[in-house]
Amino acid sequence: MTRRTRRNHSGAFKAKVALAAIKGDRTLSELAQAFDVHANQITQWRTELVEGAAGLFGSGPSICRSEQPGSGLEGLACQDRGTDA
Repeated sequence: MTRRTRRNHSGAFKAKVALAAIKGDRTLSELAQAFDVHANQITQWRTELVEGAAGLFGSGPSICRSEQPGSGLEGLACQDRGTDA
């Protein structure tokens, strides 16, 4: 029996599989067979996607641009991402 070599999946592939799992139109078994990965791996990727998605909309780190002397932006260089309404 030959042993399968370890595969490294790209982030895009993981996202595609996780989104298909979140969509819910197919079972984990069907997804595992279609994408040729183990069902537990799909569950893990789905969980990581759901947990990471909250950070996109939450109050994450602020976006700062470099301060240039004399530009008048010294005090306004950082804007908080979570304050847009």
